[in-house]
Amino acid sequence: MARHRARSTAAIIVGGGLVTAAAALAIPTTAAAAPTGCQSAGAGLVTNSSNVSGCSATAVPGSAAAAYGTDGVATSAAGSSGLALAIATAGGTASALAQNLSGPAAIAMGPGAEVTALGVRPGLSLGIAGPGAKVAINGVTGPTCTGGPGVAADFQTLQSCLSLQ
Repeated sequence: MARHRARSTAAIIVGGGLVTAAAALAIPTTAAAAPTGCQSAGAGLVTNSSNVSGCSATAVPGSAAAAYGTDGVATSAAGSSGLALAIATAGGTASALAQNLSGPAAIAMGPGAEVTALGVRPGLSLGIAGPGAKVAINGVTGPTCTGGPGVAADFQTLQSCLSLQ
């Protein structure tokens, strides 16, 4: 059983690397807007935007949230004892919401890329979407990956998904 999990984990890591590389190559190389960054450690709300980039990070005491957008929109929120990270580039949309000792990370790269990562139980989760992909992690059931190159690993549910469409 342990070997099967190790192989599955290795396959997801390798698959995630391939999806990330494919997404990076598929993103059009146009003049990029200035990146926007938002970090909130402890109680606070930070927002930042430009013409095509935007971010928002909200945190309560004892938590931290960070969001970064470059030609994309990223939002993160951290509730009690949570860590949230969202990164969006080249037309992507990323959203991460954390609470209860969770640490979700959402990375959306390319036009139409969407990632929603929810942390509701202790554990880390990571969702990466390339152009046109939609990745969703809800922390209760297994993650879903559809519509394009995407990968997710959820240690809250010990499940993962991979899309190579």
